[in-house]
Amino acid sequence: MKIETVTIFPDYFAPLSLSLLGKAQNSGILNFVVHDLRGFSTNNHHAVDDTPYGGGAGMVMLPEVWGQALDPILVNDTDLIILTPAGKRFDQNLAEKLSASKHIVFACGRYEGIDDRVRQHYSSDQYCARNIRVHEISIGDYVLGGGEVAALVMIEAITRLLPGVLGNPESLAEESHNEDGYVEYPNFTKPPTWRDIAVPEILLSGNHAEIAKWRAAAAEERAEKNL
Repeated sequence: MKIETVTIFPDYFAPLSLSLLGKAQNSGILNFVVHDLRGFSTNNHHAVDDTPYGGGAGMVMLPEVWGQALDPILVNDTDLIILTPAGKRFDQNLAEKLSASKHIVFACGRYEGIDDRVRQHYSSDQYCARNIRVHEISIGDYVLGGGEVAALVMIEAITRLLPGVLGNPESLAEESHNEDGYVEYPNFTKPPTWRDIAVPEILLSGNHAEIAKWRAAAAEERAEKNL
């Protein structure tokens, strides 16, 4: 899978070289490319924003700069993700769908967001014919300083689903928030008692059938508490 990000803060994506994602890049499973949006500005001050038409607070990111950045990287069969608090809520089901993509481009907006003509342009028939799919996505009902943090969250959730990224692929079978709405049971390790809190005795019994029943009940109780 190839993932590209367009941002005015390229250094935000330095963590992608760490841990499992760093290993996945070294092994050729993933290819990350980060583009500095300011490099596509023709303004002497490398400006990427201007005041909004109709008035209002804040600044809006210029469509011309985004067009210059996106045109060369939106090849056929690409998912373009525009990160915005107004977008569709990101969840595990969406992560599963996007993990089947061969090429994802994250457009990381800032200020009051990206001029909406960018979304309209790349959603037009000429791009649909090239199998370029535009998604407006949010990671939650709150506002961040920009799309970079949201992109990192999504990249982690999507890429860990790819074959070869996780060290133990069986971990995916017991994930929290799977397509059935499952929430993972609480986990414990050594020692059997820590600060006067004991591990549930059933987990020490070696009775795998009873352990499975306990875990299912504990997961259900946990889900109900979080509703």
